[in-house]
Amino acid sequence: MTVVLLHGNPETPIIWEPLLAELGRTDVVTPNLPGFGCPTPAGFGATKEEYVDWLLGEIEPLAAQHGPVDFVGHDWGGGIGMRAVSQRPDLFRTWACDVLGLFHPDYVWHDFAQIWQSPAGEEYFQTQMATPAEDRVALYEMIGIPRSTGERLVAVADDEMSRCILALYRSAAQPAMVQWGAELGHAATLPGLAIIAPNDPFVRSEDLAGEMADRLGASRHVLEGQGHWWMLGDPAGGAAALRTFWAEAY
Repeated sequence: MTVVLLHGNPETPIIWEPLLAELGRTDVVTPNLPGFGCPTPAGFGATKEEYVDWLLGEIEPLAAQHGPVDFVGHDWGGGIGMRAVSQRPDLFRTWACDVLGLFHPDYVWHDFAQIWQSPAGEEYFQTQMATPAEDRVALYEMIGIPRSTGERLVAVADDEMSRCILALYRSAAQPAMVQWGAELGHAATLPGLAIIAPNDPFVRSEDLAGEMADRLGASRHVLEGQGHWWMLGDPAGGAAALRTFWAEAY
């Protein structure tokens, strides 16, 4: 079976490198969200719906060739991925997600998201792009991204990524995510895993994510001491949790 790992914002697939090393598999695919360090297709508006359509276009040929995939979504990769699972469960064997709290009726977007969803979003990114790279790397370190990874992410950040972030988050202003959450029913037909990083300040992992996991009949795994970028902070623990989940699912 193919494993698909999908990253989020403000990232590229490089965030999976430590986890890939721990998994030690050759059947893992790490798609690159359009606009996040790579070009976007002509006319791509970067809304959440367009990203779902893009992801389904990536997974359909994989599933046709190798069978339904084992999906792991982080941050927006999880948000987009869960919507894709709910629409086309036939393409997926299992799913794992670290942002299930996004879909809870009580979820409120974090402070950064609220800025990006407001008219101040453009000014935010103009200021960011004018900030020295070293300072941006230091900010990434403050929120849990190791320096070596942060340097590579800062190097590919550009105006197109900024545009995509703004469009994506604006398309997801509430009640958009609540609506997606109400339509996740088909995800409950597949084995699912809620990856819970207790120190994640963005998605209320411990309470809202757990409730959503229960609603979907999913199991939980808590990565003690980890925050939003658990795959960088504890790749061995993350890999072990995924291997156990896949082994128990089938």
